Amino acid sequence: MFRTLVGVNVAAFAGIVAQSAGWQSGVREFVEASLVVELACLWALFALCGVRQLLLRQVGAKGFPMWGQRALSMAVPVAVTAVVMQLSAPGSGLAVGFGSQSPGKAMLLAAVFGAFFQHYFELRKRAYSPALVEARLQALQARIRPHFLYNSLNAALSLIRTEPRQAESTLEDLADLFRVLMSDPRSMTSLENEIRLCQQYLSIEKIRLGDRMQVRWELDGIDSDTLRRMQVPVLLLQPLIENAVHYGVEPAVEPALVQVTVARFMDKIAITVINPYHGATGDAGNRMALANIRERLSLLFDVEAMLSTAVNGKVFEARLLLPYAKGVA
Repeated sequence: MFRTLVGVNVAAFAGIVAQSAGWQSGVREFVEASLVVELACLWALFALCGVRQLLLRQVGAKGFPMWGQRALSMAVPVAVTAVVMQLSAPGSGLAVGFGSQSPGKAMLLAAVFGAFFQHYFELRKRAYSPALVEARLQALQARIRPHFLYNSLNAALSLIRTEPRQAESTLEDLADLFRVLMSDPRSMTSLENEIRLCQQYLSIEKIRLGDRMQVRWELDGIDSDTLRRMQVPVLLLQPLIENAVHYGVEPAVEPALVQVTVARFMDKIAITVINPYHGATGDAGNRMALANIRERLSLLFDVEAMLSTAVNGKVFEARLLLPYAKGVA
């Protein structure tokens, strides 16, 4: 729905500006026409959603032929546009913008938009089929393994002779991390378990980096019950923290602070990771690691999740926004 609304509005704006005398008059005409455009687009989407639910109950997901879906994707917007154009005819309260345009032209445009977006979403569904998504997620998750497993094994090996009990504890943490790495990349876990996993990873890195690595966790308005109920994809936060350790703490000579803040805003989970910034050193690897996380978010959540980054003076800030999903405590 979001992509359809944006696409229709961009196309309407471009068409109106192209036919107007100038930019200012084009923007003014688009604002006037937007009432009719939004009404037609939104009600067409609502109608299509209603028709889809009705068909699912009647014939099931695979019982309705593709040609019928394509026909409905054109017929429903045409019918809705005809009604909206009738309501916006001269003498009615909506007689603005497109209300003065030819109803036939508006209905033709509605059919074109319907056919275009139906074809677009068919191609998108084919490109994001479950098998392809699963393969891509496995490939992305595989990129995480070699680097931090190598460092973790070295950290454990360095303790075997001098601190055997700590080495045993480190290997247990490493076993937990490896078990999660081998799990289904689409599976969900509680935010509490994900944070515990990150703390196990940080305890291993503490062996290598010592007092140089300082970590602070902040929970903004989140209690223990909420942590147990919040559901997040496995191994989503850990790569973000590993990125902060690798590019923020390792190059530092003095103690460096990694700050992790977790908050909930209505139906969103906001996780912010802040670490020291050391200029352009390692920027290529940093961008690659963040691109990996962004691609996982796109495959798992589409437009419902995002990762934004910013450099504020001498600190690097990564903000992860996820949809709130509640599981059984």
